[in-house]
Amino acid sequence: MEAETGMAIGKGVEVTRLALQTQPNPATQPNQILEGRLVTHDESTIKWLDQPEDHDYDAAKSYLTLTFAADQTAQLVRQLRRSPLTEFKAKDLFRASGLSLLGISNTHVEKDRRKIASGENLSPLLLVRDRQRGRLIIADGYHRLCAVYGYDEDASIPCKIV
Repeated sequence: MEAETGMAIGKGVEVTRLALQTQPNPATQPNQILEGRLVTHDESTIKWLDQPEDHDYDAAKSYLTLTFAADQTAQLVRQLRRSPLTEFKAKDLFRASGLSLLGISNTHVEKDRRKIASGENLSPLLLVRDRQRGRLIIADGYHRLCAVYGYDEDASIPCKIV
């Protein structure tokens, strides 16, 4: 983990925020060309925010509303907010979800791949276990998952899961 230090507004109290980093597995992924330049695994790591952002929960609510009733969706989002972070490998998340991998031709996936290459922090995924269907629902973060998987299928991804 890498610590970032900043100042809290008002009283000059120093705050330390941790950003999770996932190192790529060079044995499974070759160097990549992104935006016309070679990106080596030595110069790029996958960095993560320490918590999902508020708009990620809004996106999860919007998506989950398509499948669940409004009251159940609200309960799931409340549970996600309280849930601790855990980690799963990108390839396992795909297997459990049954979703297809989006390619780099998808603009959202490409945007997230650029973030990885430039060292920007990605937001952790929000996941729901659908026990009735025996599938994992990626409530928020599908494009980030695709971008990370394309970079390193063995990468551990921070997630909140209920």
